[in-house]
Amino acid sequence: MGRGRHAGYDGQRELILARAAALFARGGYAGTSMNQVAEACGLSKATLYHYYRDKYELLVSIAEGHVTRLQGIVDEALAEEAAPAGQLRMLVRRLVEEYANAQNEHRVLTEDVKFLEGDDRERILAKEREVVAAFARVVAALRPDLQDAAMSTPLTMLLFGMVNWMFTWMRSDGPLAYEEMGPVVTDLFLGGLQAVQAPLRTATLD
Repeated sequence: MGRGRHAGYDGQRELILARAAALFARGGYAGTSMNQVAEACGLSKATLYHYYRDKYELLVSIAEGHVTRLQGIVDEALAEEAAPAGQLRMLVRRLVEEYANAQNEHRVLTEDVKFLEGDDRERILAKEREVVAAFARVVAALRPDLQDAAMSTPLTMLLFGMVNWMFTWMRSDGPLAYEEMGPVVTDLFLGGLQAVQAPLRTATLD
């Protein structure tokens, strides 16, 4: 009879993924070795292989885990809100909050996807396309008059551009918190610059 997994096995796997994602985000998948991952986790290389068989399995787990969480966020947001405008606000807010806590994982998903192989690549990209398609359906519901011009997906990608690039210029110690930026993005997307409202916390500091 085989040995069972110890109580902290799943927690250790999650720690390894988080440390590996940080290394991949900083140095790239190709530029990171299993020795570096083991050192970052405070493990021997032999012990690391007890949890993940190789660096490629780490990449798949990081990318697929992240996009699966995004799918869950979409499903929850659409279930919580009935009206398209409310759905969009919930989707953007939850997406910004997730990205704030998973910047390394998101960088791996966007920059290291080229290293995924065959079925793994197609499966993960299909999940990513489902997330985009869900946003596009909400955009289409908000502006049904634009459907004939096939604008829903381009508008959705512009929206994702605002959210995705936010983390290249925002500082965690800056005047705005990540959770405050979701409404700003949605206001700008839905109503233009004149619709943007200053976050309440920031407004009260002036």
